[in-house]
Amino acid sequence: MYIMTDVKIRPVRKEDGPILWELKYGAKEPEWKKWDAPYFSFVHVPRDEFLASFRYEEESPDQWVMETDGTVIGTLGYYWEHEPSKWLEMGITIYDSAYWNGGYGTAALRQWISHLFNTLPIVRVGYTTWSGNKRMVRLGEKLGMTMEARMRKCRYYNGEYYDSIRMGLLREEWE
Repeated sequence: MYIMTDVKIRPVRKEDGPILWELKYGAKEPEWKKWDAPYFSFVHVPRDEFLASFRYEEESPDQWVMETDGTVIGTLGYYWEHEPSKWLEMGITIYDSAYWNGGYGTAALRQWISHLFNTLPIVRVGYTTWSGNKRMVRLGEKLGMTMEARMRKCRYYNGEYYDSIRMGLLREEWE
């Protein structure tokens, strides 16, 4: 495990394409996928296909990268669950397990939440995870998020049922 020195988030750049492909698809069965919705199939995308459709900077305001000491270690993103009501969901993935449990995710998601509240007309941010990803639940709790919903035994993975968990945070709770 690395010791956190400095975590920065920034928009995705064109030169991040090959790096992100390697982080996401470089391994046949990546370790990160065991925690990031593993009940959904992992679909390998060939490098050329990934790079041909790769969006960055102004084309991709909904996805940023996190880096430490100049090394890209993961991504942050958001999507509209229901844009007319400004219901936004976000996510974070750290691809290299050497950076897990070192405070990188907490530092990056703290910056991402501030960025979203400062740039979008939203009153709430949230994410969905599963009860098998205890680190992600703990991350939300560390950032002051509330467990808003727990759908029991609706995720099936490796012969076992898990709960789906929704975490959320209101603007006034963040400020």
